[in-house]
Amino acid sequence: MSDAELVLRSTRVITPEGTRAATVTVSAGRITAVLTYDTDVPAGARLEDFGDHVLLPGLVDTHVHVNDPGRTEWEGFWTATRAAAAGGITTLVDMPLNSLPPTTTAENLRVKRAVAADKAHIDVGFWGGALPDNVKDLRPLHDAGVFGFKAFLSPSGVDEFPHLDQDQLARSMAEIAGFDGLLIVHAEDPHHLAAAPQHGGPKYADFLASRPRDAEDTAIAGLIAQARRLDARVHVLHLSSSDALPLIRAARAEGVRITVETCPHYLTLTAEEVPDGASEFKCCPPIREAANRDLLWEALADGTIDCVVTDHSPSTADLKTDDFATAWGGISGLQLSLSAVWTEARARGYGLEDVVRWMSTKTAALVGLDARKGAIAPGHDADFAVLAPDETFTVDPAGLQHRNRVTAYAGKTLYGVVKSTWLRGERIARGGDFAEPKGTLLARPQ
Repeated sequence: MSDAELVLRSTRVITPEGTRAATVTVSAGRITAVLTYDTDVPAGARLEDFGDHVLLPGLVDTHVHVNDPGRTEWEGFWTATRAAAAGGITTLVDMPLNSLPPTTTAENLRVKRAVAADKAHIDVGFWGGALPDNVKDLRPLHDAGVFGFKAFLSPSGVDEFPHLDQDQLARSMAEIAGFDGLLIVHAEDPHHLAAAPQHGGPKYADFLASRPRDAEDTAIAGLIAQARRLDARVHVLHLSSSDALPLIRAARAEGVRITVETCPHYLTLTAEEVPDGASEFKCCPPIREAANRDLLWEALADGTIDCVVTDHSPSTADLKTDDFATAWGGISGLQLSLSAVWTEARARGYGLEDVVRWMSTKTAALVGLDARKGAIAPGHDADFAVLAPDETFTVDPAGLQHRNRVTAYAGKTLYGVVKSTWLRGERIARGGDFAEPKGTLLARPQ
């Protein structure tokens, strides 16, 4: 305590042991102690007293498309990480697409890191990509520090990142399993997608019919079979089909090493409310019906779904046409994810401790950063969000920090105002003001 440089105090601190009034001490960017609320502040330490606002660990978002370099008109490290900081996110892991070049070789990773180095307002790590022709590049990428490997089982939407067929999936998975790496998968079966009706046009019902649940379910079943055969670690990205949940539960019960994520838009939005022509709601797999959403919440509660991540996938506004077949598929959610999930969670009787588990603790564990991220505990990085959970705001796109201010949440009233965000003991965002970039580039723990 005597060497504390910073002391943070709140009547509501979310710790691994629960929520309590506490004093948190920080030195050299790390948490040194979590003490009783009335602990004296040592001489020379700076006190930040947040009153009744909640002090929670900074969120860890493991599914973000920054698109930098190459498509920086869509997004970039400067704007994406500012948006993340505004929303209480202190760590993100960048997807290997839609940047140019994609992060599919060690050299391309070097390019990506060089671009990000002086633009990151928060800590940033990187996924590698698994393509049909880059099995030889997977081990070098792993050795260079990527957190795992992204693969598509159906077309990705960009030509430079082709999907894997089942034989290619098996070869990539076997290589990755050989060094106990993590394969993360966009699981939609291309044959089921091709067989679905493809009408195009502005009707959301037609788009929903073009991405049926059985495309997800079949792809996940195949992924489970391969993972079982190879004893591989696999992770299902952005689960939207509740029909796949029994498959996942059964696989877990027999020891298959599978984890699962879903996204705020699947938990807070419904197909029934999407207006025709409103392609700001388009994503793949799609937002499904309210009954499906209820089952996703149940799966979060029972642990079948491990975590919640944004899949922030922006584009320029002109690509969001009113034709669902041709519009870019992706929802921008970095700045609003905490508030969106908290709004729905509180209405369903869940607490902020649950939200922290889904959006910080479990995501940190997914990428092996749980020794330093995802908890307010001694030895962890002093990364925090300060939240007023009972305050509301109405989403105004003009107030968003990501580059193209298109959002499916426009006009929605959300609970949970992020008052400030802290990275390794330094305040990086407060009320629309931002510090200069202080983020570091992360590598997978060895």
